[in-house]
Amino acid sequence: MVGGRVPASRRREECVMAKYLAKARYNAEGARALVKDGRSARVAAVTKATKAIGGKVESFYFAYSGDDAFVIVDVPDAASGLALSLAVNASGSVSLELVPLITAKEMDAAAEIMVKYRAPGQ
Repeated sequence: MVGGRVPASRRREECVMAKYLAKARYNAEGARALVKDGRSARVAAVTKATKAIGGKVESFYFAYSGDDAFVIVDVPDAASGLALSLAVNASGSVSLELVPLITAKEMDAAAEIMVKYRAPGQ
């Protein structure tokens, strides 16, 4: 990324974007900032970061469970998703788990691929 823009070589105007579920857990510092700055500010920051890598936020939900937020993002490719995850985790205020989401069509295609596998001990 140069100056907040995705290089032309990385832009994909007419491609299928990779879809991920981001599960975020705020530490004490992150939770204090969330209370201080407001939840809408966090959504805006995540949206801005995602747009900067050529992606978009599909949905953003806060939760009260083991995870504090669930975000569905579309990004150009796996490297872009990894870059986003690295940036968020490097902040130290939040722990992010990025889960690739698989469509039924992709699962059908995978099921058609024959894999020979021998389990341990067999």
